[in-house]
This record gives sequence, C-alpha cells and structure tokens, in this order.
Amino acid sequence: MHPLRTIGLTATAEDLYLELVQRGSATLAELAGILRVPPETVGEAGRELAGMGLVEPEDERLAACPPRAALDPLTEVRAKELGALRNTANELSRFWHDHHADGPGYIDTVRTDEARAALARRVHDEATHQVRALSLGSPGRLAAPPKVAPGCPEALARGVVYSVVYGTQVLRDPLALEAIQTCADLGEHARVFPNIALNLLICDDRFAVISVPPREHQRRHHIAVQQSALLDGLIGVFESYWQMAVPLPTGAEAMDDDVGAAPTDDARQLLTYLSGGLTDDSIARELGVSERTVARRIARLQEVLGAQTRFQLGVQASRRGWL
Repeated sequence: MHPLRTIGLTATAEDLYLELVQRGSATLAELAGILRVPPETVGEAGRELAGMGLVEPEDERLAACPPRAALDPLTEVRAKELGALRNTANELSRFWHDHHADGPGYIDTVRTDEARAALARRVHDEATHQVRALSLGSPGRLAAPPKVAPGCPEALARGVVYSVVYGTQVLRDPLALEAIQTCADLGEHARVFPNIALNLLICDDRFAVISVPPREHQRRHHIAVQQSALLDGLIGVFESYWQMAVPLPTGAEAMDDDVGAAPTDDARQLLTYLSGGLTDDSIARELGVSERTVARRIARLQEVLGAQTRFQLGVQASRRGWL
C-alpha cells in the first residue's frame, strides 16, 4: 500500500505518517529509530506532512491528523487543476486543427504503428467499464505474430468487460486462436463474423481507434475518434456486428468426438458451396440432387458440428479445417 506516494510525498513521509497513525504520536528521535533514518530526514518528512495538514506538533512530539479533513481540500484543488488541464488540451487541440488540419477536431490521424500501439495501450489502461472491438486478425504477411494485447489481461482483472468480434480468418491462425483462448479464459466475450471491414477499438464511450487495412503499396493508417456523433456511429456499427456474430467455439468445444473425423468429399463440397454463398437451389443443381436433400444434408452437418445456424456451421467447419 503506497497511498501517499501517489500524491507526491516521499517514501519516508508515507512511512512516517503510517507509523504515527498506529502509534498516535512520537518524538523525532523515536521515529528516527523506528524508521532507521537520520533525524534530519524525519524532520524533512514531518515538514512535508505538516504542509499538507497530515501531522501537527504536540509538545515535543508529532501526531497524525485524520486524513480526510487534510486531503479533501487537496482533492478539490487537484480536480480543478485536472479540469483546467483538460480545457487547455481541448483549446490547444482546436487551435492546432484550425492551423494544421482540414478535418474536424474530433478526429486525429495517427501516422505510425508505434503511435497506434501507444493509443491502443491507452484503451486497455484507461477503460473503466468496457472495451468493444472488431478484429480482422493479422493484416498481412509482414505483420507481427498475433498475441494478447498489452494491458488487456490487467484490464480484465480490473473487471472491464471485453466484447470482441473477430473475422473468420482467425479460425485459420493457430497463434491467433491461442491468444483469443487466453483472453476468453480471463473473461473476454468473443464472437466471430465473416465480413469485417476494419479494426476498431472503443474505450468505454470516450474514444475509439480505427485501423484501416492498406491497399497494395499503401501505408497503413490509423484514426483516433473522440466523443462525437461519429463515435456514436462507430459504437452502433460495433453493436450491429455483435448482434449478427456468433459465439466463437471454445477450446473445450473443439475437443468433442467429431473433431477428429474427416468429412466426406460430398460434405466438404457442400460446405464449400455454402461458404461461397450459393442458395440451396443452386447447390442442388451443382450436386445433381433435390433441394430437399440439400436441406437434409445441411441439417445433418449442423447436428454433427453442434451448429444452430448455417453461419455457425461454417465457423465450426472452418475451425476443424474442413474448408
């Protein structure tokens, strides 16, 4: 426990106050012996505490004062300073955009991957109740191997709710699946959807980070979006994906008896046609069977793979390497 160091007091001052709280009062000589520091160091620490109203002299002794009465005024001062700092940042940001940017002030372009990583870390470090994300997975051949995002486990441990929709390509990446499983074991809610257009990371309802996949030979760029109607729209986009997505199969689900069974050639062909978006009528013509037979085979595959919908059937089949 280091409650006083966080507000700028020295370690000796903190130790001195905690000791006085337990003892009630003590002389400088007694405190120097207890803390094993020179008397002049105790004197300096005592003056630090006295300046904040946390101790007061009592004859030749120092006595601890109740902390709330001393620190509540400081809380008010720091809150006003924080508010002034926030207002200054907003004013300077508007001034900056007036002179350096054509776009609105609630959008910032993040020009390097390092700056984007720092901004993403802020999402995990600053989130207080929820993080929502769309994830395409690895953006290309030169991307770093997938791993758990720095700060994510700590945020989950704080009780931050994570809701993430992954693109189906993660089902084909063992390292990505391993990272996702690690997060799921820590409490992340993961779903999957086939057509995700961008990477999106939303910190509470306060700001978002967008990463747009680059076209050929183009630099990948990132955008930070502050509170605005655009941020509200991005939250709506995420919620739409979340409603359409299906829960990602867990490691336990991948261990059932059917996982190791290879599909027949007919089943693999049927799954390929389904993943290509063909209708039952079109699949029936391709296979030379009736539409009713196609529907029956699909229902059987759903039963075998434990899928409640056709999309979930595609997810489960991809997970097992059947596609």
